[in-house]
Amino acid sequence: MKSSKCHFLILFIQFVSIISFYHSMMPIKGEDNKTSVAKVDVGIILDLETDVGKVMHISILLALDDYHATASRSAIRIVPHFRDSKKDDVEAASAAIYLLKDVQVQAVFGPQMSTQTDFVINLGNRVKVPIISPATSPLLTVKENPFFIRGALPSSSQTKAISAIVKNFDWKEVVVIYEDSPFGTGIVPHLTDGLLEIGTSVSYRTVISPSANDDQILSELYKLKTMQTRVFIVHLRPLLAKRLFLKANKVGMMSDGYAWIITDVLTSLLDSVDTSVIESSMQGVLGVKPYVPRTNELINYTKRWRRRFRQEYPDMDIVELNVFGLWAYDGITALAKAVEEVGGTAIPKFKKADNREYLTDLDALGTSELGSLLLHSMQNTALKTGLSGVFRIVDGELQPSPYQIVNIIGKAERSIGFWTERDGISCKLKTNGKTAAKCDKQLGDIFWPGESTIAPKGWEIPTSGKKLRVGVPDKEGLEQFLKVEIDSKTQEVTVTGFCADVFKQVIESLPYALPYEFIPFQILDSPTSPDFDDLAYKLFSEKFDAMIGDITISANRSKYVDFTLPFTESGFSAVVPVKDDDRKNAWIFVKPLKSELWATTGAFFVFIGFVVWVLEHRVNKEFQGPKREQVGMIFWFSFSTLVFAHKERVTSNFTRFVLIVWVFVVLVLTSSYTASLTSMLTAQKIQPTITDLNDPIKRGEYVGYQKGSFVRGVLKSMKFDSTKLRSYSTLEEYNDALSRGGKNGGVGAIVDELPYLRLFLNKYCRKYILVGLTYKTAGFGFAFPKGSPLVADVSRAVLKVMEGEFMNNIIQKWFGNETDCPRIDGTSITSDSLTLDSFKGLFVIAGVSAGSALLIFFLNFLYQNKEILATDDSIWKKLSAIAKVFDEEKNNSNSVSENPSEGNESQTTTLFAEREASPEVLPDLPLQSLDIRISDRLGASPTAEGFSTTEPETPVHENVEERLNRALKR
Repeated sequence: MKSSKCHFLILFIQFVSIISFYHSMMPIKGEDNKTSVAKVDVGIILDLETDVGKVMHISILLALDDYHATASRSAIRIVPHFRDSKKDDVEAASAAIYLLKDVQVQAVFGPQMSTQTDFVINLGNRVKVPIISPATSPLLTVKENPFFIRGALPSSSQTKAISAIVKNFDWKEVVVIYEDSPFGTGIVPHLTDGLLEIGTSVSYRTVISPSANDDQILSELYKLKTMQTRVFIVHLRPLLAKRLFLKANKVGMMSDGYAWIITDVLTSLLDSVDTSVIESSMQGVLGVKPYVPRTNELINYTKRWRRRFRQEYPDMDIVELNVFGLWAYDGITALAKAVEEVGGTAIPKFKKADNREYLTDLDALGTSELGSLLLHSMQNTALKTGLSGVFRIVDGELQPSPYQIVNIIGKAERSIGFWTERDGISCKLKTNGKTAAKCDKQLGDIFWPGESTIAPKGWEIPTSGKKLRVGVPDKEGLEQFLKVEIDSKTQEVTVTGFCADVFKQVIESLPYALPYEFIPFQILDSPTSPDFDDLAYKLFSEKFDAMIGDITISANRSKYVDFTLPFTESGFSAVVPVKDDDRKNAWIFVKPLKSELWATTGAFFVFIGFVVWVLEHRVNKEFQGPKREQVGMIFWFSFSTLVFAHKERVTSNFTRFVLIVWVFVVLVLTSSYTASLTSMLTAQKIQPTITDLNDPIKRGEYVGYQKGSFVRGVLKSMKFDSTKLRSYSTLEEYNDALSRGGKNGGVGAIVDELPYLRLFLNKYCRKYILVGLTYKTAGFGFAFPKGSPLVADVSRAVLKVMEGEFMNNIIQKWFGNETDCPRIDGTSITSDSLTLDSFKGLFVIAGVSAGSALLIFFLNFLYQNKEILATDDSIWKKLSAIAKVFDEEKNNSNSVSENPSEGNESQTTTLFAEREASPEVLPDLPLQSLDIRISDRLGASPTAEGFSTTEPETPVHENVEERLNRALKR
């Protein structure tokens, strides 16, 4: 027996020796082996006390198992080193220091919390080790942290999807409820910007601390309930969100009319929320989350994951796999892929600092020689068959995938649509991630809070019973538009008139009930009293919820309030009295031309006469003689061209050129004058006393306007003297002021908006007329506070009312039948008088031609008399000599001079003397022949030259005959 025991002991020792020898020849798992397997240490920091941390833990283990199972025997092995941060930032920092200093890991996955990740990223930058974290806070940026790789989508990537949902239902205001932590605050700026891009504002922000008690949450919810906005975007983690929705249901905020949207973290982790809470307090909530394609690989992996979870956590209820677990699996797989790309049989350790005296653990960390290589490989990597879909990292950021839109119904969620960056909202997706070619509607059927199937309008009058406070201007006159009456006993306010009836009909046309009450606002006309602009300021300061009446939409008021679409015609113009029939006016013949045209024409007549005189004075006896006759000739000749009655002949070519142009100008002027006068005398027209708003400024006329109207400011901006402006309240005051006129305490024109002027003309249509241009305005509109969601609904209701028969009936009711009075459109009515502008071109041509001829004449004259200018006499003597020479008659062949006459007369006298000495010779002299010879010696016939004809005989010819007769008598 003893020997058998010894024999068994010897066999056991031999077996152990063989095993030990064989083991010494093979690589040892988990130890360095430079000849076969390289080991890479990876640190993993998770909150293993949370469900998300446990889900990620199992996914990481399975990812490493799958990697090692597919790797060859010579592949690099990844050795994970797990550390639990225990929901504490200090624990996470301590774990990171331990892993980097003592274990010398080459990469770190985690932590999962944003506050924990911030410090760990700084350590990674210092030791050059990649930090792959699933933290979602946008405050952690890849650009500022070169060794940070985000292994999950940041919360800011979902803001466009949420904005698309808000835009789909046309909600104009939302309330954001977020957590008071880096996780919560990081999304707010991005969400606000995304909503502003679609024209939606964040009316209020509610911040809830993770440590807030139930009373604090209730207090915030009661505050939100008193507001009009009914759309809430919730960005909380599951534990805090569960408490919020329980309290919201308690205060009645999960009922009909409310809309709730939850962000991706809460939607993705909805399984961690108690089913009882979902069924009781979250029905009808909309949510967004990253879309994960349901593939066969994912189905098989989910089964494996559940089995492994039961093995690792046997004492815990099973939790569901979520997108964070899938990202963890894909992230570790991408890290393993990067490690393979780096390769090598030996993994270098950290390079320690040269300083041997380390003051802290951070000083002793050193730097990794492998981290930079891993970072370069990890920053741009892609897994086309990742469990979470296409897992692609570009420049250290995980690229967004399509977002899925879900509706919470019953115990779980139901998909109602998708959102992509390229295609926006769609109800279907193709398997490749592209939007389906056809989709009947953007989103599927939605069940809203309160089991309603009608989309909430997004706002509501608070349920406290408070009515819409509608401000109405209480002013005198023009009661057809608005009249406010207050009962002296009951203080009940009654508002009637065109604007009030339109508002009441618009409210009735809304698809929902909107209770309101009228609050009068006194409008006076004094420098210190309030006006319509003050009413807009009060609306801006939230003393009113709306403002109605004959309130014009203006640029200044739109700074403080939002206006609906106008419900009246736009613009303002002027009304002036109609003049008497001008055909009875004794001075109508001067009206065809404006005064400036009369003056210019007269000046040119004198100027042309002077030019003709200058050009003809030295060469034409018609323009010589006493000074009085020469001045009279200047006026006579030019004005005689008006009726082409001039008989004086001209001899200068310069004069002929000037007259050709001037006669054409006169022809045009006389023809235009005749046509204008004929029109005035034959056409019966309604003529205004003022034809343009600029006329009162030039004349200094008084102008009237309506009390409290913005027109006063417009008139002052048009350079009207404020002392010339007078305000009135009623149509009767308008009539009285226009009838008296500005000289008798009235005004020359009334400037007001077209609706008032139409009403005025409808009553006094035979006495007044609309004149001048119509200056455009936006018309009357209803005003609401800036950003009010009522504006869009009321504007649509205004269009609906204006398109129906109601508007015609209400106009007939308050303004009467406009066909009873001839309608005069507000087009520009101008005077029939011709203005100088129409003839400027003619006068310029005439002036240039006459001036040029005059200038050339003077230059030629000065050149001919240059010897006078060359003398050493004074300037005065030179001018006197030049003037004396100009006044002398020029001797040339083209003019009739006195020298030939004198020669002929001398010859005749000699002939008579010879006849006396020899009487026998004279009877034989033919008198006719003598006359002809005398005529021939005088030169050519006068009719052969000049602008007009003369008498057949000249004075010179007549003197010769008289002398001949006297000689014969002797």
